[in-house]
Amino acid sequence: MAGLATSESIVIPDAMLKNAGINVIRERVTGVDSREKNVTLEGGKVLSFDKLLFANGADPVIPPIAGRDLQGVFTLRSTPEAEAMIKFIDERKVKSFTVVGAGFIGLEVGTLLKQARPGLKVTVVELLDQPLPAMLDADMASKVASYLAEQGIDLHTGVRVTGISGKNGYVSGVELDSGDVTDSDMVLLSIGAKSDFDLARQAGLDIGEFGIKVNEYMETSHPDIFAAGDNVENKCLVTGKNIPGQLRGTAICQGRLVAKRLKGAAIPFTGVLNSSCVKLFDLCAASVGLTDELAKKHGIKTACFTVDSRSKHGMIKGMKPWTLKVVFNKENRKVIGSQIVSMSESPAKEIDVMNMAIKMGAVPEDLLTINCAGHPDLSSEPSLEPISIVGVQASGKI
Repeated sequence: MAGLATSESIVIPDAMLKNAGINVIRERVTGVDSREKNVTLEGGKVLSFDKLLFANGADPVIPPIAGRDLQGVFTLRSTPEAEAMIKFIDERKVKSFTVVGAGFIGLEVGTLLKQARPGLKVTVVELLDQPLPAMLDADMASKVASYLAEQGIDLHTGVRVTGISGKNGYVSGVELDSGDVTDSDMVLLSIGAKSDFDLARQAGLDIGEFGIKVNEYMETSHPDIFAAGDNVENKCLVTGKNIPGQLRGTAICQGRLVAKRLKGAAIPFTGVLNSSCVKLFDLCAASVGLTDELAKKHGIKTACFTVDSRSKHGMIKGMKPWTLKVVFNKENRKVIGSQIVSMSESPAKEIDVMNMAIKMGAVPEDLLTINCAGHPDLSSEPSLEPISIVGVQASGKI
């Protein structure tokens, strides 16, 4: 969208797959017979299988609002959709753009287009009261909201889109339940994704609240059919409850384990923590595990600690501020979630340390004694390493 990568650079070429001995067929599947163990293609061809993997991803959710069929209303889940957006912007000389949904995809598209086209007016509308509601608690999200406003993003939170107005078949504005209408030449609907389970139902597979039911080896209710990626129901590593897990890292890991299983190994996929990160202009936000708000909804008593730090030692030029928040289960003292908002890229990756802390069942003393690699130009000063400071604070209070 911002001209930072070509379409060809982000997909695996068919030639690479064919050279590995893989038969590539570009055709829609219209039927799956799990009893006869075959797949029917749109053209009528029938393929038999010994093992089958459902990895059909998810499609964008399109809300039933008036005007959604106007020219200039887009969703973004694939390369062709991105290319269509770019073509529309160029051909229609788009001057104003509205994103419906302040999740990480919507915000990334809005900020990247603003960077690539500085004169573009970008408006973001979010039903909930903050940006990045699935990633951040309100206190951390407020830092993001303030920064986006400074960068010229017009952010509306706590309002609902009631319709999309048009002129001569093209988008002209977005109508809000507040009564306001935002001028807009183009709209991106970015409010989530949902898999299509018609083929899975046809195959007789068990489907849960959030996707196809699988065991720890990604096997479905049929012994010879696997499923992996956006279309499966996952287990939260903190609560043990079923949740969606529509993130690229999860899909890649699950795909690897299916391949291992097909080769005879049995490596379990234990669950998800939904680690995610996003870059908006120069600000980075990252999250893993449960937010404080979500933990409380699950009935977990929490204790939260927030520490401000900096990306370099104090005497080094170019030092940038960043903030770490850690959520603990107050009863067993374990880390159950963490969030980062940073004006530098490198601290955002410390979320991976917190990911491992949750997986290993870390308590405050484990964080207190962590000894992160330090360098004046690469990291916080050891005395300001926020993970260890959280450990110090939590050790005395939980």
